Amino acid sequence: MTIDPDVITRLKTALDADAALDLLRRAVGTPSVTGTEAAFASLLAGELTALGCEDVVLKEFAPGRPNVRGLLRGEGKASRLLVTGHTDTVHVRGWEERWAGTERESPFGGAIVDGSIWGRGTGDLKAGICTTIAAAKLLASAGITPPSAIQFAFIGDEESGEPDTGVSAGIKAFVAEIEAGAVARPDFAVYVEPTRLNIYAAQMGFLICDITITGRSAYFGVPELGVDALKATHGILSALWAHSAVLEARAPHALVGHPFVLVTGLEGGGYIAVPGECRVSLILKLMPGENLDTAVRDLESAVRGARVDPEISIAFAYPAGRDHAVGGTPTEVSQQLPGVTLLRQAVQAVRPDRGAIEGAPYWSEAPFLVNRLDVPTVYCAPGDIRNCHTLEEHVVVQEYLDGIVAMAAFFASFDTTAS
Repeated sequence: MTIDPDVITRLKTALDADAALDLLRRAVGTPSVTGTEAAFASLLAGELTALGCEDVVLKEFAPGRPNVRGLLRGEGKASRLLVTGHTDTVHVRGWEERWAGTERESPFGGAIVDGSIWGRGTGDLKAGICTTIAAAKLLASAGITPPSAIQFAFIGDEESGEPDTGVSAGIKAFVAEIEAGAVARPDFAVYVEPTRLNIYAAQMGFLICDITITGRSAYFGVPELGVDALKATHGILSALWAHSAVLEARAPHALVGHPFVLVTGLEGGGYIAVPGECRVSLILKLMPGENLDTAVRDLESAVRGARVDPEISIAFAYPAGRDHAVGGTPTEVSQQLPGVTLLRQAVQAVRPDRGAIEGAPYWSEAPFLVNRLDVPTVYCAPGDIRNCHTLEEHVVVQEYLDGIVAMAAFFASFDTTAS
């Protein structure tokens, strides 16, 4: 599998930039905050149908919340590529206030300002989804039939932050369809999280832990009758930071860096009284190859090793289970895989300054494919994760258009049956 320079030229000539931007603006203009993905999923179903996909299916993973998928046939039958990403976005609270009186005031307006398209979901990750659909349209415009079947699957419930959502229900349902044989197992997958058109072949793992420290409250005038949970928390915080130092002293992973513990929240105190309860929240980062069960054991051991009053009780809760009961597992795929090499060549044929192999500074849902299905998966799409989830979310227009050409070139050459 290699990229033909003549194909790049044909694709660049055939690209309809206005139509591609219209697609992205319509996507951004269809709100899909987690829990309300249905309208956007319906828009995508229409686009896949217009593209000529077979088996276009809207299937609910929760009441009123559908995934959408469709299959674009290629010339061959033996090879299958999956392109996937989440349809939901984070909330838009504060956006209108931040941009009041400007053309960016609407989070769903898709305003084009200073060479970028602005709005909630532009980077995370509607530009990625639209890149793949526009790339398939571009192949048709250029008269190119991809050699392999392309399975599109766009799923909900990836983002956290909304009540009773954000547990990867969408991809769990889709993976179950693959396991049941309702959808063929792909040979390779691209998950379209924003990477600035670089290729993320590894990602961190994580767990979120809430630690409840319980003592006994007492009136401030007789503190000897209480058991001070806040004082105990001081010792536990010290133990957590010491544990983080141990993790950070490990040799870093070449793409993902160091593991660590980050304390993210502290609640506690009494009303003119000895504090009877405190809660510490934290996130722990894992490197590829590390095990979440081991991480939990070592974390809890470090906390229980803190010097605290023996009457203090400590309880652990893990509220962010994804592909593991306590969090999300790390992943890594070989940089030498033909699919990785081809995608890198496709990007660099369009943007020589991009296509670098890097590690994801976030957790997303590739582990469901890599670890559960043994499907090699990388992240690649336009957009910069550093402005996602913020009131500055935007994607550079040229990067989006370059991504379409690069993804089309990748589609045009992906064939695992080729020698």
